[in-house]
Amino acid sequence: MTAPSAIGLRGQQVAYRLEGRKGAPVVLLVHGILTDHRAWDAVAADLGADFAVLRYDVRGHGGSTAPPAPYTMEQLAADVPELLDALRIDRVHFVGSSLGGMIGQQVGARHGHRLLTLTLANTGAAQAAAAAWQERIDVARERGVAALAEPTMQRWFTEAWRQAHAAEVQRMTDLLLGTSVEGYVGCAAAVRDLAQLDLLPRIAVPTLVVAGTEDTAMPPAATAKIAQLVPGARLVSLPTGHQGAVEQPQAFCTAWREFVAAHT
Repeated sequence: MTAPSAIGLRGQQVAYRLEGRKGAPVVLLVHGILTDHRAWDAVAADLGADFAVLRYDVRGHGGSTAPPAPYTMEQLAADVPELLDALRIDRVHFVGSSLGGMIGQQVGARHGHRLLTLTLANTGAAQAAAAAWQERIDVARERGVAALAEPTMQRWFTEAWRQAHAAEVQRMTDLLLGTSVEGYVGCAAAVRDLAQLDLLPRIAVPTLVVAGTEDTAMPPAATAKIAQLVPGARLVSLPTGHQGAVEQPQAFCTAWREFVAAHT
């Protein structure tokens, strides 16, 4: 795989990758915290047969630079239309997982005219564990992101899946280790302060919400709450932990394709 491209946005360098079927509608895949665009590799390979697939590294993750922390969710969301403008892309199918889904809620409510559809996976709209996120921020500042690796993998994947997919767990661990402390702290502050239930009724684009039945990092009830508040949203549950698109990319893509077909 070739190295991702980079583009300057508001003083930061953003790494991105645009692949797939040229001239087709664009799917934008936005990853979660402590990963980068490569978390979507299997999904991108599947969707790339029929769509153009755009992925980028969120601030301070992967190949993107890290402005000084903290960040707000509004700032992270504002990077999306700026990236689309820079690449001369009008509208996209937005697909966000975890932090990417939180960013997607902002984009859907504030920049909905740039979206064809919106998919919010393994994510929430309100923070019920702010103290835990502050503790993780403190650990990262004091000991680096490597100190977060093992407990993060335990939250992301069920024990049975971790045991059966050691190579994939290691790959995701390597993505975690590539995250800068400043980028993690900046994004974690936005997650810590998450409070966007009031934004959800403002989303007016077709929306798919994907929950993981075994997701302990973001309980499925919290994800389902989004589907209740976004007008006309569809809820799909998959038998996965927090990284549903990593655990079951084929099932994830099938659910997404069925949703998009119903709204095309």
